[in-house]
Amino acid sequence: MKLSVIVPCYNQAPYIYECLLSLLTQRTNFKYEVVVCDDKSTDQSLRIIEYLSSSFDNLVVIENSINSGLVSTMKNLLSEASGQYIAYLDGDDIALPGKLQQQVDYLDAHPECRIVYHESDMFDSKTGETIKFFSRDFYNYRYIPKQADIKHLIKYTVFLQASSVMVRRYENMTAALEHGNSIICDFPWHIMNLGLAGGTVDRIDSVLGRYRIHQDSFGGQTQRNVQRRIRVTEELVNSCRLGNRFGVDEDTIKQGVNHVYFSAALFFLRQDEFDLFRQMIELSVSDNFYFDERHRLVYQHRSAPEKVSEILGWTE
Repeated sequence: MKLSVIVPCYNQAPYIYECLLSLLTQRTNFKYEVVVCDDKSTDQSLRIIEYLSSSFDNLVVIENSINSGLVSTMKNLLSEASGQYIAYLDGDDIALPGKLQQQVDYLDAHPECRIVYHESDMFDSKTGETIKFFSRDFYNYRYIPKQADIKHLIKYTVFLQASSVMVRRYENMTAALEHGNSIICDFPWHIMNLGLAGGTVDRIDSVLGRYRIHQDSFGGQTQRNVQRRIRVTEELVNSCRLGNRFGVDEDTIKQGVNHVYFSAALFFLRQDEFDLFRQMIELSVSDNFYFDERHRLVYQHRSAPEKVSEILGWTE
């Protein structure tokens, strides 16, 4: 089998039909399978998946006996998948026509590439309107080469959208899931894949997927929950430190960790959580590594959050 697309699903009844259909109707010159695992959903997700499976013989359905979480679900998906290449799609996102063919063609033509990702259109689930583009509108975009490596991942964090990824398979790929995170699982998985198997992480600039924004999405949940954002921050830090397992230099790891805390500081500043802003900005300057000049300015004015907002242009 040339390609397996793996799709975890938990309580995504409003979205899973469109997600799976966008994959199952792709036109390719190779055989592929779509492997979906329902993590003991309490809504109608499984019924919808089973309805589709009656019409598509390349849809493989797995059911977890208990709600197991994303890491365990990913292990089940990878154990079932038989493809030479592995693509990933969240159950609420959409694959655009040509996605699978273009990514497989790229991996075929670039044997040094371990992970290939594409541009994604971030859209409002209620209106269908585009909000922004995930990669090209990322504030670090100018620093990310089209062919990046593990150091870029650690230093600049999540510059590839989870559902845009296709990975060249290697032996014992499930070992990449032994990263210790429970909320942030895509970012450490990418680091582990590159660390364990080597290779580059390459970008296709074509828009080949749509990333759905809604109140129950990862971002939506994090925006509403301060404690969740703190946990996310620590898991991002943990992900950067995975570089120690693979000989990544300590300066790169420290820069990545500082960047994570700086990003969290800005998040809490926007939420008017000034105590957390100060905590995070203090953590963001280990060994005097500043991500950029903006980081330096924010740190210098950390005792006056309102002044920082003014410097950043966040006030009228």
